[in-house]
Amino acid sequence: MAWLTSPAHGRWLEAEGDRLLSFSAAARHPAGGFAWLDVAGRPMLDRPVELWISCRMTHVFALGHLLGRPGCGPLVDHGLAALAGRFRDAEHGGWYGAVDASGPAKRDKEAYQHAFVVLAAASATSAGRPGAPALLDEALGVLLGRFWDDEHGMVVDVWDEAFSDLDPYRGVNANMHTVEALLAAYDALGDRDLVGPDLLERALRIMTRVVHDLGPAHRWRLPEHFDTSWQPLLDYNRDTPADPFRPYGATVGHWLEWARLALYLRAALGSSAPEWLLSHAESLFEASVREGWAVDGADGFVYTVDWEGRPVVRERMHWVAAEATATAAALHTATGSPEYARWYETFWDHIGEVFLDHDLGSWRHELDPSNRPSGVTWNGKPDTYHALQATLVPRLPLAPTFAAALRDGLLDT
Repeated sequence: MAWLTSPAHGRWLEAEGDRLLSFSAAARHPAGGFAWLDVAGRPMLDRPVELWISCRMTHVFALGHLLGRPGCGPLVDHGLAALAGRFRDAEHGGWYGAVDASGPAKRDKEAYQHAFVVLAAASATSAGRPGAPALLDEALGVLLGRFWDDEHGMVVDVWDEAFSDLDPYRGVNANMHTVEALLAAYDALGDRDLVGPDLLERALRIMTRVVHDLGPAHRWRLPEHFDTSWQPLLDYNRDTPADPFRPYGATVGHWLEWARLALYLRAALGSSAPEWLLSHAESLFEASVREGWAVDGADGFVYTVDWEGRPVVRERMHWVAAEATATAAALHTATGSPEYARWYETFWDHIGEVFLDHDLGSWRHELDPSNRPSGVTWNGKPDTYHALQATLVPRLPLAPTFAAALRDGLLDT
């Protein structure tokens, strides 16, 4: 029996999700939000508290609450309180990227981080937590009111604190997570037009530019960095190729995430979905395996490749492996092809062999090209967002998204 149809494998996924939730609980920061965890799961309380980490963990605990795991609901509320309090800029609007005991540690306003505020609020709304719907309304208002570029159908990246000076850099990572956030918000709220055009329409505009237009034009090696006119900057950060958020070249794991999100958007749109959403998702998956998987002498996905498909940063990131299982499962749901079921098992075997940390907990976040623990880009185990979602994708439909599907009782048990 294939794992994707095996009740026994489903039970293993459930147990792994519980292991991750248990590990994550230590991230609760006493001053608000969620701390960065070290490799042993100890909170690094002297480090500024990151907005994106706090939002991801609020989302994770919302999923845990919807799964019926005691203690997760109060952790969601703890995250919401930080978003309503220490992270929130009451004067200019929006949320600071990081805070410490003295106040804001990062004052710029980033679309990437604000997309995660929307995701956290949407998941908490689906989980029925108090204050979440009002936060979601506010977060959507900021994301779409401040960052949305209607001319190009994308979000811009970085404003200063007062939303008066816009950085010229444009990037697709923030747009990818904006698609994720818009889908979650749509599912949390229903088809309610809060700010401007329909949320799914905006998600489709982003998806069209990145996946439909840029994908085929660049042999599925999606450009990440752009100028103000949305022209690709293919040499951006050539001298710092392992940057954690803006690496040089094409990021293989993002091809997998875009593919999965294309399938989610296709499911949300139903009969009105463009046909290319499925075929392009398949092409992105095929490219990620062809150019990213075991291309340098060892199993695992390289982090980045250049514009000829050659590996640049060869470290193996846990989130890429997690997205590989999730995307293979989603493609199997969409197509029924046994090929995706086989890849799904291959990727989980790899995770089980090198990423699962049964001694210290959670997953090792980064490995070197020989699959030994590394820290070139990431140190510690800052969040369980990708890993926990990987345990849910095989057990949920493609629509609605995670929290709403759990809310609606759609978990395959």
